[in-house]
Amino acid sequence: MTKKTIILIGFILLKFVLQYVLISPEYDLQRDEYLHLDQAHHLAWGYLSVPPVTSWISYIIFLLGNSVFWVKFFPALFGALTLLVVWKTIEVLKGNLYALVLGATCILFSTLLRLNTLYQPNSLDVLCWTGFYYVIIQYISTEKPKWFYIGAVVFAFGFLNKYNILFLLIGLLPALLLSSQRKVFAEKKLYFALILGLILILPNLLWQYNNQFPIVHHMKELSETQLVNVDRLGFLKEQLLFFIGSFFVIIAALYALLFYKPFARYKFFFASLVFTLVIFIYFKAKAYYAIGLYPIYIAFGAAFLSQILQNDWKQYLKPVFIIIPLLFFIPMYNLTFPNKSPEYFIKNPEKYKKLGMLRWEDGKDHDLPQDFADMLGWKELARKTDSVYALIPNKKETIVLCDNYGQAGAINYYTKKGIKAVSFNADYVNWFDLNIQYKNLIRIKNPEENSTEFAETSPYFQSSIIAGQITNKYAREYKATIFVFTNAKININKRIEDEIKEEKNYSK
Repeated sequence: MTKKTIILIGFILLKFVLQYVLISPEYDLQRDEYLHLDQAHHLAWGYLSVPPVTSWISYIIFLLGNSVFWVKFFPALFGALTLLVVWKTIEVLKGNLYALVLGATCILFSTLLRLNTLYQPNSLDVLCWTGFYYVIIQYISTEKPKWFYIGAVVFAFGFLNKYNILFLLIGLLPALLLSSQRKVFAEKKLYFALILGLILILPNLLWQYNNQFPIVHHMKELSETQLVNVDRLGFLKEQLLFFIGSFFVIIAALYALLFYKPFARYKFFFASLVFTLVIFIYFKAKAYYAIGLYPIYIAFGAAFLSQILQNDWKQYLKPVFIIIPLLFFIPMYNLTFPNKSPEYFIKNPEKYKKLGMLRWEDGKDHDLPQDFADMLGWKELARKTDSVYALIPNKKETIVLCDNYGQAGAINYYTKKGIKAVSFNADYVNWFDLNIQYKNLIRIKNPEENSTEFAETSPYFQSSIIAGQITNKYAREYKATIFVFTNAKININKRIEDEIKEEKNYSK
């Protein structure tokens, strides 16, 4: 085993260790994670929320036991593979051992540590962006047509994971057309590879077509409820924070792409970065959508710096570029990870407010960062719902209906009673089992909407009670209430069918 291989293994092992120790055990999973895990029980070629790859991984997690260990393993794995791809890219760019260590350090001690703690499509998205750029570099370096086909597979897999990778293509194409590398468009095998890629994503495109393109509604809803609060200047500021410890390495990469002769054939990567960022800014995208852009530029910067820091006084700067990411990791550790109790954040609000960490998607400041508040209260909700469900005699005729996908997913993940909660929100609108004639309703209502539920719904049932609510005041779902209605006087199924039709018509 070579020295390089031993060092690489060390970085990968450290990556996995860090991912598991950066989350305090008092936090639950995050709201989106529950939805993704539930998709394992409803495998399809598409979903209202995400493309199908996440459901495939969720099914593997389910087969492995569905424990939190495996939920956290896969995003950590994708982060480790991103580090590996950057390592291999540096080798293609003729970087030495110092370049490899520098690149790995920059990737390891970056915002990817935070991203890779969450089981969401984002970790795999970054890997696919990095992998696709790596394929391009390999093709330019070797001019072997096999890289066309590998690129088609990588892009298709990335597309089936998250449509965000389309931004990569939209930013890359004009950059290629304006460069000397536009000759690639004369290669016939490129178009065979494009056909391969289209065939691979076709099942999802057909699913979108057959379901009236829910992605269009999803993007419209995002733009109206979340992206409307995105500040374009804030988007640019956050880009600096993602890889702040690697900032000088990325700047070195941009300089090298313009002026370093060995990188002349890769010059279009400079324009690609600019075009892609402009597109993100135009569409008012969330800042983290662009994270996948940067790992490949760290590879360029590390390879370049390894060459220019070899002689004279410059060699003394080598340890500086290694130390900077480590130094920036210290405040990152203290600020951006759920490794401290909610009480700690409450006692120290000012520094978090200055960094914008307390600003939620609603455009307002709150006590905790939104992602952290989204990791609290779920076990409590599931436990209390289980205890209520256990007291109902005819459980098979009881439906647990939630206001949002986080509530439904959390109950389904933690339940000890075999509950299959549903919602009219997100993918759950397609997962109702209406073959059962329901007589009882356990209703979970959002805190801001629970004041009128009892009065409005109880007349349709013989018995009605308020059974409990989430009492964790730090949870985003604080005061979400559990209502129990038994022995219906009306046809519940008919009301549910009408609600589903109304929701789906709204989505068109």
